Amino acid sequence: MSKQYDRDYFQRWYRDPALKDEAIGGAARLARKVALAVAAAEYHLERPIRSVLDIGCGEGPWRAPLLKLRPRAQYLGFDASQYAVARFGRTRNLHLARFGDFEFLRPCAPADLLICSDVMHYLDTRELDRGLSGLADLCGGVAFLETFTREDGIEGDTDGFKRRPAKFYRERFAAHGLQALGSHLWLGPALDGGTAALETAG
Repeated sequence: MSKQYDRDYFQRWYRDPALKDEAIGGAARLARKVALAVAAAEYHLERPIRSVLDIGCGEGPWRAPLLKLRPRAQYLGFDASQYAVARFGRTRNLHLARFGDFEFLRPCAPADLLICSDVMHYLDTRELDRGLSGLADLCGGVAFLETFTREDGIEGDTDGFKRRPAKFYRERFAAHGLQALGSHLWLGPALDGGTAALETAG
């Protein structure tokens, strides 16, 4: 049976009371990620963020903590889960799309902050390669690309996890003009040349 990103899936990994606040789906952990990503984007843009694009957004859990920090920011999410989009699409501005669709899909202007969290290590290589060009084109500032590799001691959902080396992702991100900032953060091609030598990990 293929993996289903349905209500039961999100309940188990994101809302299970047994996970508590500090676990994978915990609110405190997510709030720290959001604060990190927003601060990095604003540091490099030298202004408050105005737009956020979340690819592989699931139920859109990033939206509320983002808007708590920046109420005027425009949030737009895409996910392949029909359940998530049907349930939360209207209220959270979520739309249906697979990662590979971003080979051609350009739904908005390049975003100040692009999010693709906990997605790419579940994709087959063909779909990953198809969608990466879109991520680079749609990142007008900083991208938070939370991705895990075979070198990591991962926790949580290992069903369908692709045990690729970190080098696999580094090479592909770099090929699309993304520069490593550390902590899953990547500088978008639009800001190339605007950093000091030690601000990037390359």
